[in-house]
Amino acid sequence: MAGSTLIKGIDCLLTMDVDGGTGQLGERRDVSVVMEGGEVAWIGPSENEPSADVLVDGSGCVALPGLVDCHTHTLWAGSRSDEFEQRLAGARYEDILEAGGGILSTVRATRAASEDELVRLGTERLLRMRARGVLTVEIKSGYGLEREAEVRMLRAARRAAEQAGVGVVTTYLGAHTIPAELRHDRAAYVHDIVYNQLPAVVGLADAVDVYVDRGAFTLEEGLQILRAGKALGLSVRAHAEQVTHTGIAAAAAALGATSVDHLERLDEVGVRAIAASGSVAVLLPGAMLYLRDSAPPVAALRAAGVPLAVATDFNPGSSPVDDLWICASLACVTLGLTVSEALLGITRVAALALARPDLGRVRVGDRGGLVLAEPAPGQPATAASLVQFMGAPKLRYLAGARLSAPRTALP
Repeated sequence: MAGSTLIKGIDCLLTMDVDGGTGQLGERRDVSVVMEGGEVAWIGPSENEPSADVLVDGSGCVALPGLVDCHTHTLWAGSRSDEFEQRLAGARYEDILEAGGGILSTVRATRAASEDELVRLGTERLLRMRARGVLTVEIKSGYGLEREAEVRMLRAARRAAEQAGVGVVTTYLGAHTIPAELRHDRAAYVHDIVYNQLPAVVGLADAVDVYVDRGAFTLEEGLQILRAGKALGLSVRAHAEQVTHTGIAAAAAALGATSVDHLERLDEVGVRAIAASGSVAVLLPGAMLYLRDSAPPVAALRAAGVPLAVATDFNPGSSPVDDLWICASLACVTLGLTVSEALLGITRVAALALARPDLGRVRVGDRGGLVLAEPAPGQPATAASLVQFMGAPKLRYLAGARLSAPRTALP
């Protein structure tokens, strides 16, 4: 095959496709895969493999789809390392926000940054994530909190993703918090989001998100914003039940949310609503760890049949974590996920959280990419070996395609 790469003799291929192998992870043993132009062109036994331009040795490795980080705030300017020290000394995250720090601190720095500077910062961060096997990243706005800054963030996110060679799903999060200049006129800012900001981001954003919680938006405000975004054709997502219980998880699920994220304070009503809607529950163990928070009700979500995704929540304050492998390991150790749940959570289920069913699996014709991972030294080529040693897999091969650009073969 012209312009193709043969990954030969893979010990263990996790297709994340129950029809493409055995078990929950669609496991296949001793197979080869041909990649062409970032696309899976052939899968089969090694003895039947076609010729290719480039040969990669897959022995001793586990292959799986390009990872999908389905909840990040990758694009920002400025630093909040001083707040990290404050929290270590006992300050609460919500108190820092209400005092004008936290998200508002990042808003000030991001508003002051040029689009080119945001692209540079975003590209550097995305390249680090790509080097760990993440080939699709969701990036939220939300550090602009006014129309031009939010538009600039979304444009910069798409430019940065193209430069880094990763696929991107962009989410408008102007409802991250109330900007400082409108703290005493919340209704004016909600009106601005609905009638000014949302129409301006159509075509730049794939989804609309809201942060309904203490110090952020009320349930009524969040629903008004989500309904307006949905009416404009955007997918619905929500930061839900993180600091306090508000009811937004159940309400967003009823609106058809593709995902509800965080869920540390989720109740039984919310669990049932999410299960009934088919929404994905996105678990964010990095934020839970940094904020020293309690865990979401994983056992109840599992029992209700709710799909579980895992993401980094990569941001400058509450989850400065850019390694999705580490978050998969943390999800097992701190949240009680099984190995299969964690790996599905950073591939197939994460793709569903983004309304991208074409990603997160390995099938002929799929363009979500392929990762060839070496387990930690001395460990077997198994699914468990990928997450047992935190952040351990070394990548031998990485192939994917930019989702928003012409087909391109990547190294």
